Amino acid sequence: DVKGYSRLMGEDELATIESLKKNRKLISSLTEQFRGRVVDSPGDNLLAEFGSVVDAVECAVKIQEELKKENDEYPESRRMEFRIGVNLGDVVEDGERIYGDGVNISARIEGLADGGGICISRTAYDHVKNKLSVGYEYLGEHSVKNIKDPVGVYRLLIDTEAKGSVVYKHRRDDPRHRRRATLIALVMLIVVVAAFLVWNFYFRPPPIEPASLERMAFPLPDKPSIAVLPFDNISGDPEQEYIADGITESIITGL
Repeated sequence: DVKGYSRLMGEDELATIESLKKNRKLISSLTEQFRGRVVDSPGDNLLAEFGSVVDAVECAVKIQEELKKENDEYPESRRMEFRIGVNLGDVVEDGERIYGDGVNISARIEGLADGGGICISRTAYDHVKNKLSVGYEYLGEHSVKNIKDPVGVYRLLIDTEAKGSVVYKHRRDDPRHRRRATLIALVMLIVVVAAFLVWNFYFRPPPIEPASLERMAFPLPDKPSIAVLPFDNISGDPEQEYIADGITESIITGL
């Protein structure tokens, strides 16, 4: 469809209609050159069908290149910039018309494109990624009405010479970033486990055993024991204290 079509019509309806007719003729001609067919063209929209997704994307690129040349002749405010979405999927034919999820996804993807730009689904990207001299920017996954699973979307980088290269709008979507994040998490896990093992084997205090009455008691000797108590000095003379101590030591030594 045309970006800002309502604004263009409001500013100059007749000139906008003439430009639209001219551009439709160009798009229809290029569609036939790339073995496609125009299915419908209501309002500022145009739906085309191709037997090959490579042909479809090549045609989209050629259309934008030719439209850019046409727009260079007009002031920026009067340029008619088309947005194109390409999807690879099943459709249901009803006479000359087509319906189905494949068409719905194409319409959703087209709405994500910039004026003069092209967006393709992941299924289309998987088939053309190494076959065209364009680059790609991954825009992440987007929900589509009545479609259960989100759809991965890529923006074509037409002016790049890096054939098949991919840049990522969000760094987290880059597989290289995800691999690095996984590796970092794995290394951190290994460090934590290693630290625990070192602490457990080298720094962990020995377990405290519960007190045992049996282990605390002294074992009884096999033979009877004699206890010698210290003698008291009853003389009242402190200088005779050594005599009491000496008698105690002598008896213990003798026993």
